[in-house]
Amino acid sequence: MIFSKKIGLMLFLAMSSLAVNAQNEKPNVLVILADDLGYGDVGFTGSKEIFTPNLDKLANNGVVFKNGYVTHPYCGPSRAGLITGRYQARFGLEINLTNSPFDMYNGLPLSEQTFAKRLQKTGYTTGAIGKWHLGGSDTFHPNNRGFDYFYGFLSGGHSYFPENVKTHMPLINPKNNKPHYSANEGSYWPLTRNNKAGEFNEYLTTALSKDAAKFIQSSDKPFCLYLAYNAPHLPLEAPKETIEKYNHIKDKKRRTYAAMIDEMDQGIGLVLESLKKSGKYDNTLIFFLSDNGGPRKNGETFANNGNFREGKGSMYEGGCHVPFILHWPKGNLNVGEFDGLVSALDIAATAVAVGNGDTSGETLEGTNLIPYLTGKQKGSPHNALYWRMQDGMAWAVRTEKTKFLKLNKKGVKPELFDMKKDPFEAKDIVAKNTKKRAQMAKLWNEWNQGNTSNRYLQSGEYQKKRLDLYKKMYEKEQQAAAKKKLLVIE
Repeated sequence: MIFSKKIGLMLFLAMSSLAVNAQNEKPNVLVILADDLGYGDVGFTGSKEIFTPNLDKLANNGVVFKNGYVTHPYCGPSRAGLITGRYQARFGLEINLTNSPFDMYNGLPLSEQTFAKRLQKTGYTTGAIGKWHLGGSDTFHPNNRGFDYFYGFLSGGHSYFPENVKTHMPLINPKNNKPHYSANEGSYWPLTRNNKAGEFNEYLTTALSKDAAKFIQSSDKPFCLYLAYNAPHLPLEAPKETIEKYNHIKDKKRRTYAAMIDEMDQGIGLVLESLKKSGKYDNTLIFFLSDNGGPRKNGETFANNGNFREGKGSMYEGGCHVPFILHWPKGNLNVGEFDGLVSALDIAATAVAVGNGDTSGETLEGTNLIPYLTGKQKGSPHNALYWRMQDGMAWAVRTEKTKFLKLNKKGVKPELFDMKKDPFEAKDIVAKNTKKRAQMAKLWNEWNQGNTSNRYLQSGEYQKKRLDLYKKMYEKEQQAAAKKKLLVIE
């Protein structure tokens, strides 16, 4: 009898300990980032042309942010804001960085901590898979910025097919005598696994997804994984059979673009299945968003940003208003749509809060979303959101009710929009609302006091210098080949 009581007590203590551990278990964090995805090109935002069943399930069982934004309408600066939880204008990163392996200054400033670094310090296993675009030298390599593991590419883009990988590409495109931008950026280089070459033997989106699934399965501690797809960013490349699935789309470019999104959704399905098989699905915060809106300039009209005005690179809604989801079953979130202002900055703030991450150093500018999504906190997570390009030559500020913006175009004046009545920015009301204009201008001016000038060469100037350099190098190659009577193959 005494023996039985002892066993019962031991079992009770063991069960109590398991219960306490379960309650104190840190959640996993998975951030899935699409690249140049149009707002209207996924099922949960209304697409009837492109099929995204896995993302739609996440949306239907999670929270869809109806006013979800990134901090910049271009890839690199947007990622810098997301990964640090701070406006990138605070540390002067307002252009797309080049993939410069020997440039120790061209990258995410070392003064800034990534959300992965903050979680790594408190026991998380951290990984980055896919597109980096925050510095190509070893100084800025993901392994040196808080990520225990990296598989992907450091450049701003990459070909999707392994047969396109080359060890040498021409510096100058002979067709137009201009720099071969993609080749020089590393779009045809081998992939990287940590500090070595990584195998690449299948469609890139699938390779990244499978690697993410393996990372999840192998982690025996709470993990933080940043899965940054380059889909559906150019080049438009997809498996033939998936493209044929979209024969109902007449435009050939959009057909391939749709197939790329489909492949990404299938890959996300593999990742979700890995979470379920490993028993980590319920206690994993899954964020999904795009780094900016779909491209709508220079003939790139294959993306659909819904009713939002313009697209990638624009201060209008099409540039920064993105598809945005948070899914976390164990978090007891109020499933459905959330109307408050939400920023990519909030990903770092939320992850660090729920993971008890390190908060030293520069202050995070996002908001922990969980209290707002469980009903403990009312209202909007932000009173205002801000955007800035070209050292403030173009800018925007948005409150729940109003948006005030200025484009960097000659002769174009600031515009004001009523975001409640006119969320698609069809009617400029600045002329009749001088008081509101002054209020919005005051908000932006006060926020802009904390910013710094861009620390990198402006893209136009940089492109001109690089073009001049490459032309000289190309001419020397041709002259040397002519002297040796060799054939230069481009």
